[in-house]
Amino acid sequence: MYRYLLIALVFTVGACSVMPEKNLDTVDYVDIERFMGDWYVIANIPTFIEKDAYNAIESYQLNESGNIDTTFSFNAGGFDGERKVYHPTGFIKDNQTNSVWEMQFIWPFKADYRIVYLNDDYSVTVIGRNKRDYVWIMARAPEINPELYTELIQFLKDEAYDTSKIQKVPQKW
Repeated sequence: MYRYLLIALVFTVGACSVMPEKNLDTVDYVDIERFMGDWYVIANIPTFIEKDAYNAIESYQLNESGNIDTTFSFNAGGFDGERKVYHPTGFIKDNQTNSVWEMQFIWPFKADYRIVYLNDDYSVTVIGRNKRDYVWIMARAPEINPELYTELIQFLKDEAYDTSKIQKVPQKW
């Protein structure tokens, strides 16, 4: 319970900080059914619970109410570390594009969640926030092409992210 409260407070306190002048652009449209499923976290600017995470996976499932049941899991501290599992809920805020969500770890706090990159075959995505404090590069496989990774880092830099904070998430399956 306290862990969820801390997660909510991290996102809420961060909401009070100065935001960049420009909102983070999202993709034009997300086929929400295609977006559902497992996404390996390739790299991120980690929240406090994600520091030292291995084999991180975010999994989405559309529920009957139109919200997103989410399972976020990882091994803490190493590949053989304790498996941690969290179950936030995603709420689609922009039903025209399906690319702007809010993620809720604990009621009533919701965090900004924006799909800012999604390739045509839905194999790689980038999730960002207007505040540019956190970001997640995710893929359907545990690795992505190194050239694409470099392009995504440049993309995030161009979007005013401090890319020096981005860390690769170790994946070994």
